[in-house]
Amino acid sequence: MQAITILHSLIRWAVLLFGVWTLINALTGVFTKRNYSAGDNKSNLFFMISCDIQLLIGLILYFSNGWFDRLKHLGENMKDPTSRFFTMEHMSMMLLAWILVHIGRSSVKRATTDAAKHKRMLIFFGLAIVLILAAIPWPGREAIGRPLLKWFN
Repeated sequence: MQAITILHSLIRWAVLLFGVWTLINALTGVFTKRNYSAGDNKSNLFFMISCDIQLLIGLILYFSNGWFDRLKHLGENMKDPTSRFFTMEHMSMMLLAWILVHIGRSSVKRATTDAAKHKRMLIFFGLAIVLILAAIPWPGREAIGRPLLKWFN
């Protein structure tokens, strides 16, 4: 299970890299009014794929590490910041971000103008990145902080 946790920690960087790439493309597209390009399409496709892989690995961890079983004692978990974060907050925010990425990808593909595509990229993927950044257990966060790379424990 340790290997899966390390993989989950590493793929976080791919999610963030592709998410930032997508946001930069969206921002430059909105402000410079450039055409929607194949690079824009690739950035948000890779962002979505990395989120899908991360979700799959996260679900494996969620169900195999006992976080799901802790939902039976929800009252006790809500009192403990670590349990609350990993049983409820992390999972909920990441699922919502994953949904936003998928809705955003579909919405961008359906948009008819380049300006609309860039604007939808900025809105949906921007909100998803904010949620992802808020849901990561960054080092220094009291009770829930984790190392930047898992194997540096």
